[in-house]
Amino acid sequence: MHALIIGIAGGSGSGKTTIAGRIATELAPVLTSCIDMDAYYRHRPDLSFEERQRLNWDHPDSLDFDLFIEQLDQLGRGETVAKPVYDYATHLRSVDAETVGGADVVIVDGILLFADERVRERCDVKIFVDADADERLIRRLNRDVAERGRPLDEIIEQYLSTVKPMHLQFVEPTKQYADVIVPRGGDNQVAIDMIVSMIRQRFDAVAP
Repeated sequence: MHALIIGIAGGSGSGKTTIAGRIATELAPVLTSCIDMDAYYRHRPDLSFEERQRLNWDHPDSLDFDLFIEQLDQLGRGETVAKPVYDYATHLRSVDAETVGGADVVIVDGILLFADERVRERCDVKIFVDADADERLIRRLNRDVAERGRPLDEIIEQYLSTVKPMHLQFVEPTKQYADVIVPRGGDNQVAIDMIVSMIRQRFDAVAP
């Protein structure tokens, strides 16, 4: 059986990962695997650290879509993959990888998830998480400082120079491809409950 693939897109800090985790939890005992597209930034050891800092990491070209799609197809067939582990401090992939097993439902999230037609075609359900721009910025600030150890001035400069303009150019337009749009991000429990119910119905329809 081919796994049911659920795609969750939306702006940085919108609550995609929160929603992915809640969906996975509430789908239990259905076996799920979660994949974050951030792990698939291109590995650029050929560049110096300073050069990597200046790259536009919010442009679709920053992502290794070929590897992402290859592993998404493997997960769809129920196979296990070695998902890259990205180090935000060095802007490089770690030498280690994370083992992700096959599952009945595969949940993938990323800001540029729907920017590539090949990915859209592989998603059985497409969800776009919509959140106020100010809220997204605050969440990004808190996350990058606490979890990624980045200085505040660097986060703000990146937001103004690339994150915001790339969101308007590449992320926001992909809302048109969504089957479901979730307002207010991960705090919208009513929407999450409806999505879980819909996924269960789709899963039950294809389950043997």
